[in-house]
Amino acid sequence: MADSENRLRGRVFTVLGAAGFVGQRVVARLQAAGADVFAPVRGDPAVWSRPLGHVVYAAGLTADYLARPFDTVEAHVGLLARVLKEAQWESLVYLSSTRLYDSLGAVDAHEALPLLLDPGQPRHLYDLSKALGESLCHVQGQGRARVARLACVYEGPQDADGFLPSLLRQVMAAGAQARAVGAPAPVIDVNSSPSFERDYVHVSDVVEGLIHIALQGQDTVYNLASGENISNATLFSWLGGRWHCQLRATLPAGGSQAPRIRIDRMRDEFGWSPKGLRTVLDALEEHIP
Repeated sequence: MADSENRLRGRVFTVLGAAGFVGQRVVARLQAAGADVFAPVRGDPAVWSRPLGHVVYAAGLTADYLARPFDTVEAHVGLLARVLKEAQWESLVYLSSTRLYDSLGAVDAHEALPLLLDPGQPRHLYDLSKALGESLCHVQGQGRARVARLACVYEGPQDADGFLPSLLRQVMAAGAQARAVGAPAPVIDVNSSPSFERDYVHVSDVVEGLIHIALQGQDTVYNLASGENISNATLFSWLGGRWHCQLRATLPAGGSQAPRIRIDRMRDEFGWSPKGLRTVLDALEEHIP
């Protein structure tokens, strides 16, 4: 840990999208290690006049991308193009998503796998804009821009958005209420299939991975994931046992088509070992903080 902190002390970093979920945590981690961190607000003209050092490009939209298509493309592509062309930067890590693999079905999704994206599908607006951002990094990044494809990033029940944090809050509250009045284990209906799978990766692991890539990355694309898909059936069983609830999927079961995200590159290059979801869940407090 001491070597890691010394490696960051005094280094110049710029976090674009510093107000977002991942961006905030990158800023906090770097500042705690003594890095010189520039976290500009949107439209800050200093981005174009000062040396940015190592850029973590975390600007982007997620849940509301279809309602704000022009903002999505501007964040994922427009601003990035200007940074690559006009700003002074030493390295750049562009945050993309493992959602780009979704159309491939249940494959082993390694970074060199060709993607399958359909401009005719509205849902692919997000994927296509991220893919174009990735392409800009490859074509105009001068060998100093790299891509990090993030899986389903979470921290805990305090997260503002996301399937898992919302479910955690609901389960913890229902379980605590039932125990307080001596009621039977509550039944919670979840509008999803028991077969649906996600790769959950903890935000603290993502932050460390991004820093590794920024300072030491040699490849062009990295998957930041846990490397393990967790089905809703498994998740519901864990949560039900931990918080004394019964979770019931309201959609039918079916074969999973979720890709399996390979993280060999992160492990081989950096010795990266992300926490498993079960480990994080077991360490949570019994009640909502």
